[in-house]
Amino acid sequence: MTIDRRKFLISTGAISASAALGLRSGPARAQTTLTGVTYLPPSYEDLAFGSQGFVDFVNEKHGDAVKIDFYDSGRLLSADEQLPALRSGNIDFMFHTTSYITRSLPILGIMGLPGVVGPLYENPDRLKRGSPLFELMNQELGKQGITALSFGGGIMEPEIIWSTGAPGIRDLEDIGGKRVRVVSFEATKAIEDFGGAAVRIPSSELYLALQRGTVDAAVATISTINGRSIQEQIKQVLRIPVTAFAIGIFVKTDRWESMDEGTRSALTEAAEWFDTHSAKAANQDYYKKQYWPKFEALGMDVIEPDQAMLDRFAEVSVNVREAWIGDVGAEIGKKAIDLAMGKGA
Repeated sequence: MTIDRRKFLISTGAISASAALGLRSGPARAQTTLTGVTYLPPSYEDLAFGSQGFVDFVNEKHGDAVKIDFYDSGRLLSADEQLPALRSGNIDFMFHTTSYITRSLPILGIMGLPGVVGPLYENPDRLKRGSPLFELMNQELGKQGITALSFGGGIMEPEIIWSTGAPGIRDLEDIGGKRVRVVSFEATKAIEDFGGAAVRIPSSELYLALQRGTVDAAVATISTINGRSIQEQIKQVLRIPVTAFAIGIFVKTDRWESMDEGTRSALTEAAEWFDTHSAKAANQDYYKKQYWPKFEALGMDVIEPDQAMLDRFAEVSVNVREAWIGDVGAEIGKKAIDLAMGKGA
């Protein structure tokens, strides 16, 4: 099925209005068709494994009851258009990197807090479906009419600092005066606290930004570097865990609650599969076994932080955590951090 993007954005407003009024566009069908999106292209094999696997699970195992029309690569909606389209009812669900939408959905910032992402990465069960932290986040998302079906069973390997030129960024003090690409609010605060100029640039524009010198470095995951062939521009990487993200499956709460039992059951089963396999496959099968060996073979200089550097980063990054707590409220913020750190579960 092919949908013209411009016609989709124009026509779905009318479709949503008729749906809200309870009007039918045609006779009832036994099979439910859902529209899902992601802005990520298939070149992100590590991330596409989970999202495409979710879609295939539903279409292959529950195709008699549910059919998913799935659009990747921003063919239907760009990264910034996805959440508004979900809220307006123009799509049924979306896969999204949590770092892109923390300003709209602040509770998701827990998965990107410096000093928290390391322990959370090492303990993925703290984010699994049904865990106290997962339930707390859904409680807060529900206040905005959003429900998360899964966060992939954990965060992806944390985002670190990739730089061009020589000597590039080899130490935290080298950040000062540098223009550094970021996406999330949490990364922005961390870079600014070390004297850098944070520049928000989407992954699709990062290759040229580094090539042209628009930025000197980038806070990014290894997935972005590989998926956009950015390793061609990189000379060194400082593996300090600045921030992180998960790939979430999001639905509008009232849309989820209005789905028939068969549809919800199919999506729940698929979400369980996604929760079990998505982050695990990316972190182990792709990053550890494929991407890092490939980058090291290219001669990229990989700088491992010592304990003093990690302690210094944690000390300065307290400001980031305090700012986030201010956004979500003291009680919720402190509880979320405790759960992410393995306390109070």
